[in-house]
Amino acid sequence: MGSGSVLTEQRGAVLEVTLNRPKANAIDVATSRELGEVFAGFRDDPELRVAIITGAGEKFFCPGWDLKAAAEGEAVDSDYGVGGFGGLQELPDLNKPVIAAVNGICCGGGLEWALSADMILAAEHATFALPEINSGTIADAATLKLPKRIPWHIAMELLFTGRWMDAAEAHHWGLVNEVTPLDKLLARAHELAAMLAEGPPLVFAAIKEVSRASENMRFQDALDGITGRNFPTIDKLYSSEDQLEGARAFAEKRKPQWKGR
Repeated sequence: MGSGSVLTEQRGAVLEVTLNRPKANAIDVATSRELGEVFAGFRDDPELRVAIITGAGEKFFCPGWDLKAAAEGEAVDSDYGVGGFGGLQELPDLNKPVIAAVNGICCGGGLEWALSADMILAAEHATFALPEINSGTIADAATLKLPKRIPWHIAMELLFTGRWMDAAEAHHWGLVNEVTPLDKLLARAHELAAMLAEGPPLVFAAIKEVSRASENMRFQDALDGITGRNFPTIDKLYSSEDQLEGARAFAEKRKPQWKGR
């Protein structure tokens, strides 16, 4: 399903979203807005629990902003839609796991798109870079996100030099969780997504909200917020059927049946 530029496929509780814009899977304003609507729908659909993002083909995951569209007049500060550029990084209250399956070149805004996911899998031939420095501009979202994902000095090196990093080095520094052969990449992403889809959705939501909301909080304030149920997802979790089900399943030595309520 999808418009052609954005393809979607649902497998049970897992939504696969494929960026399909030959030749390079670059993102223009219209595609960004469509992605935002797709991810907002994913966020709001109780039947969907995990999303996978990837690119079509074997060469490009995403190089970021569509420079051809820019040359034709699209402004860098255009309205990219409900989720910001790529539909993910500014989407409010996205409290479900997202997995990026990087199938090739991943640079600029494309790397920022991947960094919007919670976990990143990469094909063996995938490469990563932030080349914005070479055109005299800033990789703004990556400047915020990358130092939280990999060691600060390596993040600064990539931001300052624009150099390329291969999949093996990206895995070494923790940018990606796993590296797989290309022909096994999506299968591994779906294997991981299926495992997460069977997990407790209210706990995933609480993990994402607490980790996001506590970034600028003192540890004790954040901990007090959890124990005091000051986070909406924590309050929902502690008052839920799932909380009781988890305890019962443990006591009865059986697999929990999560209902998300």
